Amino acid sequence: MKYDVFIAGGGTSGCACAYMCAKLGLKTLLIEKNNFLGGLMTGGLVVPVMNSSDNTINCEYYKKLVSSAKKFNAQITYKDKNEGWFNPEILKIVLDDILSENCIKENLDILFETTIQSIETCDKKISKVILNSNLLSLPIVSKYFVDATGSGEFSILAGCQIIKDVDQNQQNSLRFILDNVDFNKFEKFLLNLEDDENITNTYRSDVDTNGEFHFTTASTWNQETLWKLDKYLKKAIKEGLLLEHDRAYFQIFSVAGSSNKVAFNCPRIAQFKNNPYMSSNELIEGRKAIWRLFNFVRKYFPGFENAQICNIASQTGKREENRIKTRYYYTKEDLLSSKTFKNKVLTSSYGIDVHTNDKNSSIINISKAYELPIESLISADLDNLFVIGKPIGVDFYAHSALRVQKSCMSMGEAVAKYIFNLHC
Repeated sequence: MKYDVFIAGGGTSGCACAYMCAKLGLKTLLIEKNNFLGGLMTGGLVVPVMNSSDNTINCEYYKKLVSSAKKFNAQITYKDKNEGWFNPEILKIVLDDILSENCIKENLDILFETTIQSIETCDKKISKVILNSNLLSLPIVSKYFVDATGSGEFSILAGCQIIKDVDQNQQNSLRFILDNVDFNKFEKFLLNLEDDENITNTYRSDVDTNGEFHFTTASTWNQETLWKLDKYLKKAIKEGLLLEHDRAYFQIFSVAGSSNKVAFNCPRIAQFKNNPYMSSNELIEGRKAIWRLFNFVRKYFPGFENAQICNIASQTGKREENRIKTRYYYTKEDLLSSKTFKNKVLTSSYGIDVHTNDKNSSIINISKAYELPIESLISADLDNLFVIGKPIGVDFYAHSALRVQKSCMSMGEAVAKYIFNLHC
């Protein structure tokens, strides 16, 4: 089969790229190893989308996602005007719907449960990929290739270089959702608990939330902030209900389109890039931690007495994996100085956000608006390969700011437009 654009990975950035490529009339193939689209937004339960600059560019796809999710009652707009509060399960259906529209599907093929068997290169270009799909080997020829795998596995298989600039790793998360929570009881508890709007806040609006009550609250073991929930976590540790590490990071959100579901951005689990045995053991420990946290909230949070686990993420929430060497190596200094570029793919103000495993060592940095150039999305080793989403060519600290979903969608859309201009 011959295509104009081949995209490996149907996650946050891959879907944006596929949508825009197809809309621009490029014959496109999108492959996904799971049987659904969305990546960490759906399989990883990573909602809501983190808020960033209102002045960003290449956000047509994001606006389409918001409006389409609204039609399925899978989206709300929160009090900070963040439109990216989604329902992760219904989002799977929303993404299918977006990429099945007549103007899109005529130019787009999607293969689920499909992986890469091999990649052929010649004269600094990818010439062919061989796919594994339903026990079949499918040869694919394309003019341009896009790595949206999140891990950079496509680029690595093609022989591209990996950036190794620090020994530090971001911590992973294994998210989960509880249902059957009594929001009326929990609302009273929350409003009496915390008066710091930066930590705990609630919102109800007939327009933005369809009259539903929504909220978020958090606690960490970083002591520069007074976390009101921490006293409950410490008490549970003394009782043996939790372990000390369970209080490292605790964050919960309500879920769009639901009046009784709560999404947990925890527990944290360690990342072992080069040790699959340790990584697998961490997942086991993560599910044990989910059980502890489940019993903790049922005991200490009014409204959670009859809660039940309804979803454990099928994908590990990996904040950072492999970063691929690109034509321009974008750094923390570029970000903090708000360096400008001729061919920018996005603007954002989401700050440096490093999650570590040590107390009082995580970094959250509020940033001025910054830009990212297209050259940080073009492989340094192969002329027809682009990388979008997490594998982009930036340093560790810049990556911690650029990894958020809204920026990843802009990357996917920008690469599609760049390829279209090259193709024409």
